[in-house]
Amino acid sequence: MTPIVILYVLFVFRLKMENPQDIFSSNGGCVRDIVIEKYLVESKESASHVQLACSMQHCAFPLDGNELCIWNTEDPSHQLLILRGHHQPITAMAFGNKVNPLLICSASLDYVIMWNLDECRKKVLQGLVPRGTVMGSLLGKVLCLQLSPDDQVVAVCAGNKILTLDIETQAVLAKLQGHLGPVTAVEFCPWQAGIIISVSEDRGFKVWDHCTGSLIYSSSVLSAYPLLSLFIDAGSRQLVTGCADGQLWIFSLMDGHHYRRVARVDLRKKTETFFTRRVKSGLYSQPEESWLPSTSALGKGEQVGVTFPILRLAPCDLSRVPHSACGCLSSENTQCLWIGSSVGLFVFNPANLEVEAALYYKDFHSLSIPLAGSCALRSRFADGKALCLLASLFGGKIAALEVDPAALVVAQQCPRVEQGLSVPASSCVLPTSPLYLGIAKEKSTKAASEQQRAKRNIMKDQFLVFHSKIKSSGYASAPHLTMFSPKTNIKSEGKGPSRHRSSCTWEAYAVDCTVPAKPGPRVTAAPARTRVCCIQYSGDGQWLACGLANRLCLVFDASLTGTPAVFSGHDGAVNTVCWSHDQRWLLSTAQDRTLRVWSARRTELALLLGKDMFSKPIQSAQFYYIDAFILLSSGPEFQLLKYHIDTCKDEIKRYKQRSKSKLVCRLSLTDAGDVTCLSAVNDFYSHIVLTAGRNRTVEVFDLNAGCSAAVIAEAHSRPVHQICQNKGSSFTTQQPQAYNLFLTTAIGDGMRLWDLRTLRCERHFEGHPNRSYPCGIAFSPCGRFVACGAEDRHAYMYEMGSSMFSHRLAGHTDIVTAVAFNPSAPQPHQRIRPFIYDFIKFFLVKSTAGHCRMTSDARSKQVLGMASSLLSL
Repeated sequence: MTPIVILYVLFVFRLKMENPQDIFSSNGGCVRDIVIEKYLVESKESASHVQLACSMQHCAFPLDGNELCIWNTEDPSHQLLILRGHHQPITAMAFGNKVNPLLICSASLDYVIMWNLDECRKKVLQGLVPRGTVMGSLLGKVLCLQLSPDDQVVAVCAGNKILTLDIETQAVLAKLQGHLGPVTAVEFCPWQAGIIISVSEDRGFKVWDHCTGSLIYSSSVLSAYPLLSLFIDAGSRQLVTGCADGQLWIFSLMDGHHYRRVARVDLRKKTETFFTRRVKSGLYSQPEESWLPSTSALGKGEQVGVTFPILRLAPCDLSRVPHSACGCLSSENTQCLWIGSSVGLFVFNPANLEVEAALYYKDFHSLSIPLAGSCALRSRFADGKALCLLASLFGGKIAALEVDPAALVVAQQCPRVEQGLSVPASSCVLPTSPLYLGIAKEKSTKAASEQQRAKRNIMKDQFLVFHSKIKSSGYASAPHLTMFSPKTNIKSEGKGPSRHRSSCTWEAYAVDCTVPAKPGPRVTAAPARTRVCCIQYSGDGQWLACGLANRLCLVFDASLTGTPAVFSGHDGAVNTVCWSHDQRWLLSTAQDRTLRVWSARRTELALLLGKDMFSKPIQSAQFYYIDAFILLSSGPEFQLLKYHIDTCKDEIKRYKQRSKSKLVCRLSLTDAGDVTCLSAVNDFYSHIVLTAGRNRTVEVFDLNAGCSAAVIAEAHSRPVHQICQNKGSSFTTQQPQAYNLFLTTAIGDGMRLWDLRTLRCERHFEGHPNRSYPCGIAFSPCGRFVACGAEDRHAYMYEMGSSMFSHRLAGHTDIVTAVAFNPSAPQPHQRIRPFIYDFIKFFLVKSTAGHCRMTSDARSKQVLGMASSLLSL
């Protein structure tokens, strides 16, 4: 073995304190606490594209090509240990996972050497020449090294093959071949012994069992660019890999998920959204110099195409971020990722797929490396700070940085101190509030309405002629015997719901229920492939209303049996149906620019708001404030209407509508864009109205104050087409803070879960395909699940604690347009409806009938029987 000469050299380094721009000082934090360049050394040969290494208190990097330099960050004398033994330039190095003994492995074209740093230091102090252990020689160009969690095995990535070597015996345990390009990163699975995962320049990843030397899984080609980095999150059991073009791919490693993709993230776009949202929300002022290279260069005509190659991934703990001072991070979203790129460092949150903070090297004038070619990151548990080792892309500079992630996040994301927003009303209605005016008018008109009702009763008993004297008809003889008495108390099956007809047992909603996974009966909602636009359960869970594209509204019994009640009158596709809180009224809107309120019991029109009131179609409408108001959006504004429904008919003027409505207030979005959707709670008193606009923003209005309360800029990459609040139901109770959660969805951007108190995205769900058609979403009454439609003819179920869908419900024959949970029971109630989903499925099959009906003839029963047999397979 070639003798290895080890020299212990004392270097004098330049200690550089940070003096960056003042762009971080807007929140009163000390800029010097964010990043400090601890040391800088310049090598004769460039260390770009070399795998650097960091441990809790050590940094390792090549010096002058073939010298391994170890720096102890805790040593006050700044002494460096330089190990010489490689004859060729060092290409990769990696620390072990144990502290005692601390191992480091280095590789070059000639040797792969394992070093015990404790023994090396002891022998140096004794004046002896310590030696490392040669694990292998002439293995090829090694781009990556990785030690197992127990430091018993080292994975050596040489070319397109992976060698697993036993550290104690230096024996080759397995030779893994299958990649078509050089392997760039490899990781051991923390919870499965013997499993390693590798990525390569062939743009895919592979899962291996290195104990048997077999391939378990091979992915398809993920990107047009090589995969450079890899990280395995043991907490969420996810695989994260980064590409050379700045794309981040996340896959699930849970049992039964079969390595399904969770998300794909464009780091450059996410960073642009981060800074755009930060400026548009008004929380911060625009800095003098843009932080984002791509945006600042666009105006100068330089660097139009900027990519962020992801060089290294490492865990980042944000639990030290002071919640009282910042309030921007929930306790569940503190486990993030460090992303080391060529242009900067980024804190990425895998729960909501958002960038929490960004640090660009060029923004700190005292940093010596503005563009990195290699990067190593490691978080320290003692103080929560991160150690970052950078090698310049051009030249031989190597710098060690100390970054405080808590200070970085607080400096960039701490919002202004404002009064907290809450969906449940936390204060009384102000005298100047539009809600107060509506309630006051309701009280003042109650006595008048009673008087008018008494007058109508008097008029009802009058003769239908206009003479005071009526000539006798001559039929003054004794009454004839009753020959026939019709039975008039027959209940019609085609009528709508009635509060007195409900005979179900009101039971508490089981909050520990499982996800519904068994398909149930399907019904024909409309003929000729008519689209079902919207569905909604009544508050008691006994009735299901749906709006169709053929201008009809149908009300089904929750068991999907019997003939549905038909509400006809619209002249366009029905896009909204909404039940009142007391289930007496059904509201519907359509593309004909009309709003109709129906008597759900008698299927009669009770209130009509015509086309002359709205210049554009009504996008959203609902009852609000426990049926005290009607809330609707049309064009660039939403309106709050006070209404009065009078179903009594004048015997002479039956055509005249007695119901009336009055505009209380109208509010427009901040930028005067069109409102795409809105949402408010009607089950309890709430002053909050959530709206979404064409400019991809979500705006929060406080109707107690009668103004806009907050704006969430860049909520999605496309306009939001539905907002869904966690409203619960009358059968279950949630924590008060749970009602502050709401969902938004947009085409091509999945679903986002928001917290109204922090105005932050807490989780991102995008495992379902939704690229071109608006699909509906829904909260479960218990608040534990989220359902959504998809374009692959499936309905997807998510658990709130995971970004990956838990179940995919099959059986549909077309795009799933809407979903709805039954508010009364999580699982099928055997006395009411056997074996049905919590949300109802509508299968639109062809029918020769010209009206909307359920299939009841022999042919329809045969179709449904065939469908049921197929679903049971």
